[in-house]
Amino acid sequence: MLATLIPLFDENVAVRAYSLFAQKKNFLLNPSLLGTGSNDGAANIAGLDIIDSMGIETLSVDCDIFVEVNNISVFSDINAGVHASHERVVLLMDPTITPDDMYINRLNELKKMGYKMAIRKLPVSSFEQYSGVLLLMDYILLDHKKINISNAKSFFSKFYPNIKLCAVNVDSQEDFDKLKADGGYDLYEGHFFRVPVTKGQEEVAPLKVNYIELLNLVNDSDFELTKAADVIGRDTALVISLLKMVNRMTVNSEITSIRHAAAMLGQKELKKWINTAVANEMCADKPNEITRLSLLRAKFAENLAPVFEMAGFSQELFLMGLFSVLDLILDKPMAEALDLVKVSKNISEALINDKGEFALVLDFILQYEQASWQEVSRQMVLKNIDMDQVYDAYTKSLQWYRDLVVAD
Repeated sequence: MLATLIPLFDENVAVRAYSLFAQKKNFLLNPSLLGTGSNDGAANIAGLDIIDSMGIETLSVDCDIFVEVNNISVFSDINAGVHASHERVVLLMDPTITPDDMYINRLNELKKMGYKMAIRKLPVSSFEQYSGVLLLMDYILLDHKKINISNAKSFFSKFYPNIKLCAVNVDSQEDFDKLKADGGYDLYEGHFFRVPVTKGQEEVAPLKVNYIELLNLVNDSDFELTKAADVIGRDTALVISLLKMVNRMTVNSEITSIRHAAAMLGQKELKKWINTAVANEMCADKPNEITRLSLLRAKFAENLAPVFEMAGFSQELFLMGLFSVLDLILDKPMAEALDLVKVSKNISEALINDKGEFALVLDFILQYEQASWQEVSRQMVLKNIDMDQVYDAYTKSLQWYRDLVVAD
C-alpha cells in the first residue's frame, strides 16, 4: 500500500480538506495490473482501508478527507469501511461514473447516507450531459488553466449553486494571487505554497535569528545545556512548550528554572525537542501546511533511513527533512538560508545541489507526497525497497505528527 495526503486550501492558505491518494500495488512489480488485470481489486476503496486502520483523526483533526472512488468501487459496501463520520468523507469520482440511471441512483443512496461528493476531470463540453451527476456534487475540481472562471462562476451559480469550485494545478504564487483576486473559487490545490524562493529578503526577523542561534547551538556535536536553556528563556512560547514537555515526562517534579527543566530532559531529548519546537515556531507566520510539511518530511526521512540502508544517519535525515522548507521559512534562497544554520555537507548537498545519497531520500519523499506513484514504484524496484516498509514509515510519521499536535 502507498498513500499520501494532498491539501486543499482556502483563500487565506488555510487547509480545509485533504485528498487521500492511495495505490495498493507496485505496478512495475505487477505488470499484469497495467493490462487486463487493472480492475483486480477495483471494488475496494484503498482510502477507506487507511481511514479505518489509522482513524480519521490521525489523517486530519478537523478537515474533510477526499477519497477516490471509481465506476466499480462506488457500488461496494462503503459503509463497512467507514467508521468515521460520513460528513467528513468526500467521495471523489471522475467521468467514468456516467450520468446513467444506475449511477445516479447509487449516488443518491450515498448522499442519503451522509457522504459528500466531488468530481474531477470533467470537461466543459460534458457539463450539460452530466447535469444529473452535478446536481449531487458538493465540489467540482477544475483545472484553472483550461477554464474561464468568470463563465464557470456564472454557470455554476445559476444551475448548481451548492457546488464549491476548486482550482487544481495552482503551481505558482502568481497564479494563486490572480485566482484569488478574480474570485469564484472556494478551494485551491497545487504546489504554489511551497515553490522554492529564488530571491529573498535582506533581513531575517529578529525572533527567527534567536531560533537560528538555538538550532546552531544544539546541533553542535557537544552543546552545553545551560547555554541552550538561556537562549530558550528569551522566547515565552518556547519556555511554555518546554515546561509542558518536562511535565509530561516527569511526575511530582517542581521545576525551579529553565536550566532545571533542560537538565531534566537531558542533552539528547532536549536536542530532539528543540529541533521540532523551533521549526514549529519559525513557521508561525507561514501557512500552517508549511509547519506540517516540514515536520512530516523530517519524520518520514528519519523513518526511511533503515529502508535506504542509512540507519546510522537517521538524525541527519530528520534535519534534512526539517530544513527542506527553510527557504520558505526565512524567505531566502536555500543556499542563503542554509548559510545561517550549521548543517552537514550531506544535508547542504541534498538541499542545494540535489546531490549525494541524502538527495535520493529527499527526491523519494517529494515524489511520494505528490502521489507520483509510477516514479515511486520505479525507485522502489531499483533499490529493492518493500512497499510495506515505505507505507509503515509514512503512517508512523502521520501518527507522530498527530501526537505532537495533540500534545501542544
